[in-house]
Amino acid sequence: MRLFVAIAPPAEVLDELDNLAAPLRAARSDLRWTSRAAWHVTLAFLGEVEERAVDQLIPRLERAAHRHEAISLAFSGAGAFPAPDRANVLWSGISGDRRGLAGLAQSVAAGAGRAGAAPPDKGRRFQPHLTLARCRLPADVSGIVTALEDFHGRFWHASDIHLVRSQLNGASRPAPGTSPRYTTIQSWPLRNVAADRH
Repeated sequence: MRLFVAIAPPAEVLDELDNLAAPLRAARSDLRWTSRAAWHVTLAFLGEVEERAVDQLIPRLERAAHRHEAISLAFSGAGAFPAPDRANVLWSGISGDRRGLAGLAQSVAAGAGRAGAAPPDKGRRFQPHLTLARCRLPADVSGIVTALEDFHGRFWHASDIHLVRSQLNGASRPAPGTSPRYTTIQSWPLRNVAADRH
């Protein structure tokens, strides 16, 4: 099954980002805008994982979650992969405790590797983001990136991680140009420091 590990921003934060993106979607119908229901921040994309590895993965992700505190984050700015003038992916950036987020992502990837589900992009620098749109062909989204460069959303706390399965019409790998369906397999809370002190 095709899996990834992510954090899910709260509804009010997604409302803010959705309102910001609405006029951009209307102006750029050439982009494949991601649906709000699919918005998340990926900690580790695991790709195809065998069922037997999932049994090993679940306790390792739980341990990774319990080693890290809740993280204060905000959406801010925008960017594109590989570059704004030839984008395949348009994204909203993240500010706040990026060091804590990177540490959590590293723990998740390490636990997945020990479970036999190492991320296929292991070793690539972690770039936290939320995907706003994908481009069928490389597109110039420089105007959108510039329009969003001063955006700073409200802060929110990432307090859980989620193991998510990506499917399309019963298939494990989505066809080009189609949107996958995401199903949360299991979730784990990050460590609550306040509760630990009592």
